[in-house]
Amino acid sequence: MTAPGGSRGTSLRDWADEAGPTGDPGGLAGGGRQDRGVERAPSAARLGAEPWAAGGDGISLRDWADVAELLGRLPQGGFRVWVRHADGSPRVIRNDPLLVDGTPMPTRYWLVSASDRLAVSRLESQGGVGEAETAVDAAALESAHSRYAAEREAAVPDDHEGPRPTGGVGGTRQGVKCLHAHYAWYLAGGADPVGAWVAAELAAESSGGNSPGGGGAAALAAGAGSAPPAS
Repeated sequence: MTAPGGSRGTSLRDWADEAGPTGDPGGLAGGGRQDRGVERAPSAARLGAEPWAAGGDGISLRDWADVAELLGRLPQGGFRVWVRHADGSPRVIRNDPLLVDGTPMPTRYWLVSASDRLAVSRLESQGGVGEAETAVDAAALESAHSRYAAEREAAVPDDHEGPRPTGGVGGTRQGVKCLHAHYAWYLAGGADPVGAWVAAELAAESSGGNSPGGGGAAALAAGAGSAPPAS
């Protein structure tokens, strides 16, 4: 990825460190207009928040660059880093319900950590989606979808008149579609039974325990459906 205004091979993270909190972000949010070869900064209105602001209504430039690196592309909507690893690196982000162009964003909590995404993808490849849907209580899952949708809906601006995001966790109307979205919400403090199942399965895997359907189901039976402590 090429840093805004930089040369290919320069990481956004290195560029952010060099630019500092007051540096010109260039076309950091994508779609920045170019004039005579110089990429101009998009307006704060288009971004939803100034990514170079070190506090207040904005997020730090370093967070923005870190998330862009993790996504492999420039973020297209406003977000906040909601859960971090012990070293401070982003683990889960909370997205605004609308992208900067007004497109609905159904995934409120997004798992951006590379190590977490790899672990959950491995679980999915082993049949984890079906195992989770079988293991968790259907009523509890339906309730989780409703609460997720209600929180996201409450964040839509009052004056918004266009399309709105729909569905529950990750935009799913029912059942389980993506373990990543459920796990992200669980890590962010959401009482998500599927996220709890994923957490239990990953813990069992890391300790050499059971494959999908084993450790998670046992943990749920022991009451692991509650949310983890807030980070």
